[in-house]
Amino acid sequence: MSSAPEQEAVADEPLAPPADIRPGSPTPLGARYRTGPDGTAGTNFALWAGGAEAVELCLFDDAERETRHALTELTHEIWHGFLPGVRPGQRYGFRVHGRWDPWSGARWNPAKLLLDPYARAVDGDFGTRTEATGSGAALPAQLYGHVRDWPQQQAADTVRDDRDSAPYVPKGVVVGDDTGDEGGADEWRDDRRPKTPWPDSVLYELHVRGFTMRHPGIPERLRGTYAGLAHPAALEHLVRLGVTAVELLPVHQFAHEDHLVRRGLRNYWGYNSIGYFAPHAGYAATGTRGQQVGEFKRMVRALHDAGIEVILDVVYNHTAEAGELGPTLSLRGIDNRGYYRLAGDARRYADYTGCGNTLHVVQPHVLRLITDSLRYWVTEMGVDGFRFDLAAALARSMHDVDMLSPFLAVIAQDPVLRRVKLIAEPWDVGNGGYQVGAFPPLWTEWNDRYRDTVRDFWRGAQHDVRDLGYRLSGSSDLYAWGGRRPYASVNFITAHDGFTLRDLVTYEHKRNADNGEGNRDGTHDNRSWNCGAEGETDDTEVTALRHRQLRNLLTTLLLSTGVPMLVAGDEMGRTQHGNNNAYCQDNATSWLDWSLLDDPQWRPLAGLVARLIALRRAHPVLRRRAFFSGRPQQGGLRDLAWFTADGTEMTEQDWYTPGATLGMYLSGNDISQRDARGIRIVDDSFLAVLHAAAQPRPFTLPGPPWAGGYELLVDTAREDQPGAAEAPYAAGSPLTLAGRSVMLFRAVPG
Repeated sequence: MSSAPEQEAVADEPLAPPADIRPGSPTPLGARYRTGPDGTAGTNFALWAGGAEAVELCLFDDAERETRHALTELTHEIWHGFLPGVRPGQRYGFRVHGRWDPWSGARWNPAKLLLDPYARAVDGDFGTRTEATGSGAALPAQLYGHVRDWPQQQAADTVRDDRDSAPYVPKGVVVGDDTGDEGGADEWRDDRRPKTPWPDSVLYELHVRGFTMRHPGIPERLRGTYAGLAHPAALEHLVRLGVTAVELLPVHQFAHEDHLVRRGLRNYWGYNSIGYFAPHAGYAATGTRGQQVGEFKRMVRALHDAGIEVILDVVYNHTAEAGELGPTLSLRGIDNRGYYRLAGDARRYADYTGCGNTLHVVQPHVLRLITDSLRYWVTEMGVDGFRFDLAAALARSMHDVDMLSPFLAVIAQDPVLRRVKLIAEPWDVGNGGYQVGAFPPLWTEWNDRYRDTVRDFWRGAQHDVRDLGYRLSGSSDLYAWGGRRPYASVNFITAHDGFTLRDLVTYEHKRNADNGEGNRDGTHDNRSWNCGAEGETDDTEVTALRHRQLRNLLTTLLLSTGVPMLVAGDEMGRTQHGNNNAYCQDNATSWLDWSLLDDPQWRPLAGLVARLIALRRAHPVLRRRAFFSGRPQQGGLRDLAWFTADGTEMTEQDWYTPGATLGMYLSGNDISQRDARGIRIVDDSFLAVLHAAAQPRPFTLPGPPWAGGYELLVDTAREDQPGAAEAPYAAGSPLTLAGRSVMLFRAVPG
């Protein structure tokens, strides 16, 4: 064993067990307050630590005084004990003893207080006491299991640091699960989950803090919190838009990286999880001694009452402990070899995530941790689904991505999880990690092929419209297999990662200097077009074109078959001033500027989004449950037909012809599906015409039998949209498409 000299050491030998600790139970894992068979109330503690030699439970009072209790019971690699008198609100952690041998992957260090992986609430933050460095503040060196600044670089992570980390580590909190705000599954009996079918869903990706921080209608003390998102002022906007689900950026307890702390920044997005059962304490308005659990539940209830589902963006692919040079916060100190994928050199980590480590999901106890967490958030916290960050990393067996992997197999048979919404980010950074279209039927996927195609079409970078046709009609080339449906495709143009929609039409080059990485971070492949001027401009023609492009992009998204996903603020022209990687910008760069809704130049955009979502909700032909056949149906027409600018159906050759105009006809009389009573669904028919060229172009509206006339519903060349009083267009008549515009018509029967 190697350790640094002259440190304030914590004894390697565990304390003797106190007289009052009882054997307890190995299940459930974590800290569970309960009443024993003899009527004694207390808390059962259970921790899986497969290769450990001893485990100590550490309790902390309000003065941060620590009391240690050895857990001497060991059942199936789970250390456990019942401590009478320990009640909800008690703060705790673990110290785990074992060998220090980084070369074999063993990194036990009892000097490091460890957060319980099953802690359901967390009080405090890592490194609340920072230390001075040459460049500023940094995470305390005591958080690291090794001596962080060891002068010999070849042994930088191999010399054990014996200084106590407890003053710098947040504590788990015992949470009750009997009744009330801290209650279990029973308290959801009267909750009315919206249970929106996938085809009817419209997702809205938002950040709890960023969405509420600047909202003038939310009381200042609630801004940035779960309670703020539950406030009527926040809910009003979501209901007005008509979205059916919020997809929350990570709300699991997360930590800030050392390199950000040194630059005076914070991890804003939260993709740095360390507690998979705990709502992030930083988003709690009511307190962090367990109160955040009740606050989160009340937020979910409020959203459900508004008809809105709650989907969590979850990060089970890696943790905040990073690579071998990262801190020892939880899993690394519990059983490094048991929780993480190690490289051939067991001192280092297999990194399929780009974040330094990868959870070893093939291991049964890791798989149990993830599935226990998922079930907890569904049954006890009330959420309706999950979006899995870098899901391909979870689907790896030993090395390769495997769609028969243990993780996917367990999810498929789980009676709770197979019934909720499951969204994959279908890639990771490892070899063979790009898996768009490959996930099994239970799953939907973020479709980046859709994103890239639509961006390229509207910036004039496509040679023909072949790929656009697939994306508009549900991406059957990717998903029409194994019983999958069009709603397997989550269509999006922007996400938290990358330019906002406004920046997509304003910048061609990222501006990430504020991140402190020399503008090296963030993607170079933005597929953006600045409309003729880089950055904000007073040029009225450029500004008008940008607004039109925003209307084009949003209209395309909401008319496409599949599940549309909007990003909070895109409907009101939110800008990050060209920063395409604002993960560390916990400030006005990332927070929504609600004053935009009062700005006459941006207010109509939100109105258009609400109009399109309402249209989508009212018409099943716009949210199909099955792929188009392209063949005549019971109504006598094709369920989907494509038209050239002269009003004739496209031939095979037309798909390969350079051009930027496409007519898409959706026949509402030829929908190949029935309702719950078995009655054939009949709807209006629609014609959408997309024209991406700069110059106006004549277009002939298809004549009979497609329609007797056409009623104009949306014209993105106009800021104000058509009203019901406008006269319809005659079938077969010519009209002029404005440059770079979309027109949507309802077909009037002949």
